[in-house]
Amino acid sequence: MSGKDQSVISKESLMSTKPGKQIMKQALFKSKGYKLFTKYKEETEAEFPNFTERFVQGLFHEIKSDSDPSSTQQAFGNEVGSTEIILNSSEIEPIKSKLESYDVLKDRVNRILNSNFVKMTFPVFNGLFDGASDYSGRHDPQLKQDVVEGHILAIDLSEPMDRIVDKDEDLDFLDDYKLMNPYILKLARDKISKGGDQVLKKFEEGFKDARIGQYLDEKLKSKPTDMTEEEITLSYKKYRSVMGTAGRNMALAERPLGEIFYLGMARAAEGVGCGNEIEDSIKNGFVKIPSWPLYYSLLANDVKKGFELTLEKSNLYLQDARLALELLPEGFSHKEFLEFLFLTVEHYNQYWYNKLLKANKWSEFESKLPK
Repeated sequence: MSGKDQSVISKESLMSTKPGKQIMKQALFKSKGYKLFTKYKEETEAEFPNFTERFVQGLFHEIKSDSDPSSTQQAFGNEVGSTEIILNSSEIEPIKSKLESYDVLKDRVNRILNSNFVKMTFPVFNGLFDGASDYSGRHDPQLKQDVVEGHILAIDLSEPMDRIVDKDEDLDFLDDYKLMNPYILKLARDKISKGGDQVLKKFEEGFKDARIGQYLDEKLKSKPTDMTEEEITLSYKKYRSVMGTAGRNMALAERPLGEIFYLGMARAAEGVGCGNEIEDSIKNGFVKIPSWPLYYSLLANDVKKGFELTLEKSNLYLQDARLALELLPEGFSHKEFLEFLFLTVEHYNQYWYNKLLKANKWSEFESKLPK
């Protein structure tokens, strides 16, 4: 709801869905959830340029001071289990030299940051951290900045990695991203580690799980007609591990709140994943591979039915996310914030499904299904 595509939250768009109408009603009556959500959205917009500057400065320092970038690339490739997302030794020096221009590097960072995932997530993490701080009675603004920004940087890393694998945007900058990736991960780790050993440990586990999901996602591209329910569920680790782990760490990985945040954020992220697959299918002109819409369409031999069931799947994920609300401690200060957040996810999914129905691309989608 704070993303780069503002058409999703226009008055007309909100009026087009049931959850959208509820959002407008909450805005009209200035509900607590709406006021908190607006507060964090406005804070993020005000702070974003400063965050960007810190990001660019940190990245610039890491790139300039690395005397052995070839080893850095190799170590990163080994860690994530892919040679596709690193540079060959002969490619490194000209790319490094180019990115040692501050303005060039800032341009690449801004491209990565121009992402719905990043822009929609910043206010959420700030709200979760504050809610956990209210609950524990422990308020530390510097710790909040480090832990929140560390996890935002980890999400930033997923952006260039996805673009390199999917080759669907920023084609002229993919080699630059390959050089930047290991340093972004280092910056994320450095900040997240300020939360303590347990917070860093949970991040490492989540990062590993997200890569498992990403790897399976890549693998399923080569066998789309044979994918199983279990495989797609496992590939969705790319969503739930990133957001679930971040949610847990906003409570400094302490139970019970950390586990409750994990449940809410992991399931909400999977719900958004379904909406994202619908949106991508509309924009690409074919059913996304792999995806829930493709899985259901092939089983039902009916593309329209496939998308209908995907919306149902997204609602199941959201039902699960809303279970977390029932587990929150009595009088939890940010419960209404989370309720409003889940409402925005529901609107996002319904909005893109409605757009799909109007587009009436069923025969085009049918003709492009993998055989």
